[in-house]
Amino acid sequence: MSPRELSLRLPHLELAALAWGDPALPPLLAVHGWLDNAASFTALAPQLAQHFHVVALDWPGHGRSQHRPPGSWYHYVDYGDELFGAAAALGWERFTLLGHSLGGAVASVFAAVHPQRVERLLLIEALGPLSGAPEKALDHLRSAYTQREAFREKSLRVFASLDEAIDARLTANDYLSRAAARQLVERGLRRVPDGWSWSSDPRLTLASPLRFTEVQVHAALRGIVAPSLLLLADPATSYLPREVMDARAACVADLRVQRLPGHHHLHLDDAARVAAAIEGFLQGRT
Repeated sequence: MSPRELSLRLPHLELAALAWGDPALPPLLAVHGWLDNAASFTALAPQLAQHFHVVALDWPGHGRSQHRPPGSWYHYVDYGDELFGAAAALGWERFTLLGHSLGGAVASVFAAVHPQRVERLLLIEALGPLSGAPEKALDHLRSAYTQREAFREKSLRVFASLDEAIDARLTANDYLSRAAARQLVERGLRRVPDGWSWSSDPRLTLASPLRFTEVQVHAALRGIVAPSLLLLADPATSYLPREVMDARAACVADLRVQRLPGHHHLHLDDAARVAAAIEGFLQGRT
C-alpha cells in the first residue's frame, strides 16, 4: 500500500505528512523519533491501515516539513503545539496516538495534558521525556546555552549518491537494516548542486536547556487515562533502563507493557511483530 502525501498548514509553518488507509476509518496520528521522519512508519502503517486512517507527520525541521523560524529552537515541549495543530488541521477531535522515541515522549505528555483527545496511546521505545537529576540542572543549562551561543549555520555534508548517505546513517545506527535505513534516508535528503544533503535543521542537534526531574515525569504520566500500550526493545536500550521504565509504567493507570526482541527502531526492525502486538492490544488479548 503506497502512502499519500499531505501538507498541513499550521499558523507558524507547514508540516508534511504521509497517509494510509480509508479516511472513513478511525483516525491514528503517528509521530516519529529524533532525526527520523514520517517514513519511519512505512513498514508498520500499511498493516495498521486495516483498522485506522493513519497519518504520519514529519516533525518540524525533519523530512519534508518546514524548519522552525530563525530565533526559535527545538525543545521537546514545543512539539506538543505542532501535534495539537496537526490534529486541528486534519479536523480530528479524538484519535489514537502512536509515537516512537521523541514522538513517544511528546505523545505521552500530550495524552496527559489532553486526555479527552486521545482514544488510545501506542508507544514504541518511549514513555515520557528524558529526565535530569536536580543537582545537574545548572551544568545542563550551561552546556545547552554554550551550544546555542556558539551555534553558527554550517554547510551540511554533501553526499555524491543516495547509497553514500545510507552508509552514513548505518554508521550512526548500525543495528538498522539497509532497507530500513533507505526508507528514512530517502525522505530525509534534499538535492543540492553537487549531490544530496540532509534536509533536517542543524539546530536539532542542540541540547534542550531544561529537563524534568524523574519525579516530575511521574507526575505528568499519572495524567494519562487512555488505554495504552508500551513496546520496549529486549535487550533494553541503554538510555531506557528497565528499572526506570518499570517505575514510569507503574504511573499509568491503564498500560500494557510488552518487550520484543530487537533494537530501538522496533517498528522498522520487525513491523509484523509490532503490528501483531498492536492487534493483540486492540483485541484485548494478553
